[in-house]
Amino acid sequence: MRKIVLTMLAGVVALGLAGTAQASEWGGITPGVTTLEQVRERYGAPAKESKTKLENYDITTLTYEGSRAPAGMIRLVVEVGWLAKDGFKPNVVRVFRLEPRPLIFPIQAIMDGWGIPSAAGESGGRPTFFYEEGLVVIFDPQGVNAENMSFTLPQAIPPSAFKGGPAGQPGQPPAAAAPKPAPGAPSAPTPQPPSGTRPRP
Repeated sequence: MRKIVLTMLAGVVALGLAGTAQASEWGGITPGVTTLEQVRERYGAPAKESKTKLENYDITTLTYEGSRAPAGMIRLVVEVGWLAKDGFKPNVVRVFRLEPRPLIFPIQAIMDGWGIPSAAGESGGRPTFFYEEGLVVIFDPQGVNAENMSFTLPQAIPPSAFKGGPAGQPGQPPAAAAPKPAPGAPSAPTPQPPSGTRPRP
């Protein structure tokens, strides 16, 4: 997984930080809500299952790939074991990752499904969207199709996490950060996500 994703997920993965807002979801999986049993019920037995230790807690990883992968996906990886504020939840999903096939999630589908990103920038030469609801999307080098989608618990945007500024227009790589206005100059309005419930894929 690329460095920017590891940086953004560090707090959630290592500390189990949770926000009060609802996490982003896909395919019936919501970090901090969905259980191991619900994942198995929906997707069946994984192609691989492993257990690891993280800060003395048991983490279960389910990998769905090949014939076991959901339609349109190369791979679905689900990590189970969430350190919540009231204790460790061994059967609750804390993070999952999608690797879509080409053309499954073009940039416009991402924005239609999850709205305007909270921030946008670049990761290893690839345009990247970050949503405070708990979604990081890394696109192909052309900024057209999503290659990696990581879903976590809601989290604040880390300062200086991105090279860049507000999200660019659909189909275009995110723009570079705008210069700061001169003292006393009015600041530009911040883009706002569309009102109402966001559609889901």
